[in-house]
Amino acid sequence: MIFFTNGIVLGGFAPRVPEIRDQLGVSYGTLGIGMAMWSVGALALGLFAAALIRRFRSSRVATVTMVASAAAMLAASLAHNVWAFGAALFVVGVTDSWVDVAQNAHGLRVQRLSKRSILNSFHALWSIGAVTGGLLGGLAAGLGVAVPWQFLLGLVLVVAANSIAYPMLLAGPEPRHTGEEGADEAAMPHPQHLPLRHVPSRTWAVLGALTAIAIAAGWAEDAASTWSASYMRDELLAGATLAAGAFVAMQCCQFVGRLLGDGMVDRWGQRTIARWGGALVAVGMGLALAFPSPWATIAGFGAAGFGVATLIPGAMHAADELPGLRAGTGLTILSWLLRVAFLASPPVVGWIADQTSLRVGLLLVPAFGVLVILLAGAMATRRTPDVPTAHP
Repeated sequence: MIFFTNGIVLGGFAPRVPEIRDQLGVSYGTLGIGMAMWSVGALALGLFAAALIRRFRSSRVATVTMVASAAAMLAASLAHNVWAFGAALFVVGVTDSWVDVAQNAHGLRVQRLSKRSILNSFHALWSIGAVTGGLLGGLAAGLGVAVPWQFLLGLVLVVAANSIAYPMLLAGPEPRHTGEEGADEAAMPHPQHLPLRHVPSRTWAVLGALTAIAIAAGWAEDAASTWSASYMRDELLAGATLAAGAFVAMQCCQFVGRLLGDGMVDRWGQRTIARWGGALVAVGMGLALAFPSPWATIAGFGAAGFGVATLIPGAMHAADELPGLRAGTGLTILSWLLRVAFLASPPVVGWIADQTSLRVGLLLVPAFGVLVILLAGAMATRRTPDVPTAHP
């Protein structure tokens, strides 16, 4: 339910971006700078997530900050100048980054107890939440419903869902390392965390590659949420409801990919799935931008959504289990650096769009698909160390 409501907030925002730009009376570039404040907030304070989780538990952090994030989004929809808009999105970014780490940390606890891969299914619920929000946003835009009324309804839904979810979450303090949850893992040796300056360079290199993969997926998601509706409306002349179709298609296909993702990963491995996913992003979006039309764009974003479906959950899982790092540290660092993509994407694509067109700016999405293919080796599951045999 937490993943679902987190998706609704972002999903409901994406279709209303063209109207928000009209309301603010700004260019693509200026809107991009305002949108970047979302990532500035996440980057500025996102690293506090691990400490908050250890102090207050992932269940509390996830539910409380989810409500705060929805309230800040409502404030952003009420803004009448780019400064107020950016300030509200700064708060959205801070709270959303804490929700992101907390819900994934809690999801990984549940996964370890269930002794099977289920994290992709949690992210599938995020995707279906984003689809729900996108459909509601597109319908509201088509019916002429004012943006603040939509986000007020979203806040009510978030409060209700998280109030119901909280009592059902895992109790007790957060584990200090993964071996504290799950009998199978408790029987395995888990190295104690090292001071950061003593962590091997290879571990940092793997974390860097995992972060780059997550950023590639995040860039594709941000292209859909921030720019797809504007591209459909302004350059492909689609109506308000159809303009939401590219974002909805991406989230629908991402939902299907995440629903199937755990089984695919268990069967073929995260490395293989990541490579095929990167290829699908590169080919699908490349063809859609080479032959522009509303329906080709919808299909291209759909292909990209399926391609990136397992990338962020897989990268988070691998980062959370990197040897030598304290529980939650790898996950928090990756999540924080992932926000770099959401900081860079709006102003970079907006600047390119002002200089050329949104179509040219969106060409970065298939380029990131190629990057995923090149770095997919980092997604291989860490080999379980051999358990030492006792000798008399």
